[in-house]
Amino acid sequence: MTVLVTGVAGFIGSAVARLLLTRDEEIVGLDNLNDYYDPSLKRARIERLTTEFGQRFRFAVADFADPAALGEALAACEIERIVHLGAQAGVRYSLSNPAAYVQSNLVGHSNIVELARARDIKHLVYASSSSVYGNNSQLPFRVEDRTDHPLSLYAATKKCNELISESYANLYRIPTTGLRFFTVYGPWGRPDMAMWIFTEALLSGKPIPFFNGGRMRRDFTFVDDAAGAVVSSLDSPPADDRSVKAGGSVGPHALYNIGNNRSEALGRVIEILEEATGKRALLEPRPMQAGDVPETFADIGAAERDLGFRPATSIEVGIPRFVDWYRDYHGLA
Repeated sequence: MTVLVTGVAGFIGSAVARLLLTRDEEIVGLDNLNDYYDPSLKRARIERLTTEFGQRFRFAVADFADPAALGEALAACEIERIVHLGAQAGVRYSLSNPAAYVQSNLVGHSNIVELARARDIKHLVYASSSSVYGNNSQLPFRVEDRTDHPLSLYAATKKCNELISESYANLYRIPTTGLRFFTVYGPWGRPDMAMWIFTEALLSGKPIPFFNGGRMRRDFTFVDDAAGAVVSSLDSPPADDRSVKAGGSVGPHALYNIGNNRSEALGRVIEILEEATGKRALLEPRPMQAGDVPETFADIGAAERDLGFRPATSIEVGIPRFVDWYRDYHGLA
């Protein structure tokens, strides 16, 4: 039976699809290839999957926020499980284009859970975000912490996704797992994320935006670790046994933090990038941005216990791997 992967041309989506394909799964991938960032990068990710895996990977250009387009794309497919990673990403973009988030993250997610209900899906895994924790002062962030004070519309839509999923799991007993990702980075990453922006600036001799005087810390998660967590969660649907799941549900709905279980200083990240690029950073001080938080730090205890999740890649290893890929992708010596 086929696994549906939405957002398959995206950063995490393409990595998850590739990992599933390496273990002989059949994948149908959906993506609308929008221009939030350069679609050529998205097409390159799809081409890589098609070249490596041939007919076991089927791709359709479709917007899952359009129920007619979603139905048409999947009409001939028998789907057993869903990995829903498609969304309008980015905290900052939500400040200028909120309608995109309402359409993709709210309408789109609702369409996917309704698809899961209609198709009697065996397990739905979906992407949430560490941003749901808002300006939580208790570190590390635990899945049991309150998440009802989002600082951005993006965070609010991800919290809504969790609530919609909770209701469907309880009403229709659909095994469902939400994954709160913490700053995923690595090869084939997104141009709007810090690792790409910093690397591009270093290699071109431009200033790096240095927010909040550098008093920023993030739990950076290497993409291979994140993809492995998605696949492990897909293999471990929450039981419909009325027991309390990670995140507090007594329905078949679990929530997990997917992070590296380390909070890294922004200055340390820049030091490693300097070593990997051989360039000295030019820092451009900027104030704290609206919707941003000074620190994230994932408590991954529940994911370790239930999914066997153990991130293996430190930033000292992962950042140079990203820089090597960036140089290769852009044809840089």
